[in-house]
Amino acid sequence: MAVYTVLDRKDLSSIAAEYGLGRLIKSEGVSAGSVNTFYLLETARGRFFLKIDEVKGEPEVKREIDLLLFLRRHRFPCPQPISDKKGRFLHELGGKCLSLYRYITGKILTPPELALPQLKNVGKVLADLHRVGRGYKKGIENRFSFERVVELYRGVRERLPTYLKKVTRTLDEEVDYLHHYLEETLPQGIIHGDLFADNLIFRGERIAGVLDFEAAGRGKFIFDLATAVNALCYKDHRFVLGAFEALMSGYESVNPLSLVEWDAFPNELRFSALRFTVTRLKDFFLNPMESERRENKDFREFFERLQVLRREREGGIEGLLMVMATGYDYRKYQKVKASEKNTE
Repeated sequence: MAVYTVLDRKDLSSIAAEYGLGRLIKSEGVSAGSVNTFYLLETARGRFFLKIDEVKGEPEVKREIDLLLFLRRHRFPCPQPISDKKGRFLHELGGKCLSLYRYITGKILTPPELALPQLKNVGKVLADLHRVGRGYKKGIENRFSFERVVELYRGVRERLPTYLKKVTRTLDEEVDYLHHYLEETLPQGIIHGDLFADNLIFRGERIAGVLDFEAAGRGKFIFDLATAVNALCYKDHRFVLGAFEALMSGYESVNPLSLVEWDAFPNELRFSALRFTVTRLKDFFLNPMESERRENKDFREFFERLQVLRREREGGIEGLLMVMATGYDYRKYQKVKASEKNTE
């Protein structure tokens, strides 16, 4: 979330009227996030989020809304798109797509605030997304595949200052490494692609909402899980084994990993760290903006994770690798596979 497109009260009141929300009581731009513009609207009918897509075109936005409607029908706690008086989910505003979503009540926590039961529920909800998403047959392009991230990096690399040459050297090496060792033939389906703490709304230990499906698409389940680990299980410059075990316990209670996924896990962690280093370089470092309009994010946070994963600095990776090396339970996996077969 951020504020790139500035709307005044008159504009927002007109939009509220088109959606039949009644009188606009209060509105404010939301600075958190990076890609799109968001406003929080308080109206006679309640509270809503207004979203203006700054990157995606109409076909892509329609696919995202279609996915959200599908997930809502299957009781997944994602944003609920709202239609206007004419039944339309999209409006055009200056060549950009505008959409509206019902506000989800709850609390967003920082990673240090997440308790182990909450992390376990994060694992469960992510696995549930992967399970439910298997029924979604429409194609959604993965905007952050390895090939696409490499393409982004090449554009970023040309613009980086010389004092970041050590960063550039590491990223060059990582791209070359992952090109040879990243496994592409792994279980795939609908993934969130950006499961950070600020995209999770809690009510107590329960997850009331999973936000921001901007990066959602068809991709590897293990990449989605790796991103959640990098985002939620890294505190005070190191990976926290207890947090990782809680997240994995929740995930595997719904969707146990296969042996090949456990084997691929370390490289997916590295790819996830590379992906967010590159996109933060592109979106924030090379395109700075005042903090009143956007919450700026430092690429060094994920570059540090990448260094830990590459064993170039201390950071608690040994415990995670041990769990990954011994985490596959043949009996549990076969039991789940038999259960899936019986329900076909």
